[in-house]
Amino acid sequence: MLTRLYQWTLAKAAHAHAERWLFLVSFMESSFFPIPPHPLLGLMCLARPERAIRFGIICTLASVLGGLLGYAIGYFVYETVGQQILDALGLAAKFPVAACYLRDYGAEIILVKGATPIPFKLITITAGFIGLSLFTFIWASILSRAFQFMLVGFLFWKFGRPIKAFIEKYLGLLSAAFLILLAGGFVAASMLSGGGHESDKCSNATMATLR
Repeated sequence: MLTRLYQWTLAKAAHAHAERWLFLVSFMESSFFPIPPHPLLGLMCLARPERAIRFGIICTLASVLGGLLGYAIGYFVYETVGQQILDALGLAAKFPVAACYLRDYGAEIILVKGATPIPFKLITITAGFIGLSLFTFIWASILSRAFQFMLVGFLFWKFGRPIKAFIEKYLGLLSAAFLILLAGGFVAASMLSGGGHESDKCSNATMATLR
């Protein structure tokens, strides 16, 4: 099933309305669609590097708008819709941990997500469920999504097709370095605020602890 969806998504790169499909996939992925837009974005940038920044903007805007749908699902209909989505995607077990970290750190977790493979839909639905400030959710989502999509778009626009090998080889390492620096800042802030080991409770969070 996932393989067919993946192939279906990639096929849209050659579609006459590829940009519309890029917008749609980016929008859906932020709340319920299992396939991320990155492969489609990469193929479109590879085919038209002069339009790569435009593609990155489309991805970013659509993903943030889709994130608002995910937020609404978590806020208004988590019990009837959100929980079923997370169950179907195999993310239900991670929900209590994500909710705990979002409550403790808020925007920082959304920003860290931009440098990790954590499914964005898990963050958006969870943020709505816990009632994270909508303003905080929006600006953090814009930065997080732009970090991934606009960086790819800029590199293709600046360096053209030869940058593909560089992105495949080093983008993961750059993202990991960014994550390590950011996480180190969180640890330092926690130590300075006297948080100690209190934040470790999130690694063992359950639904019961969220109520």
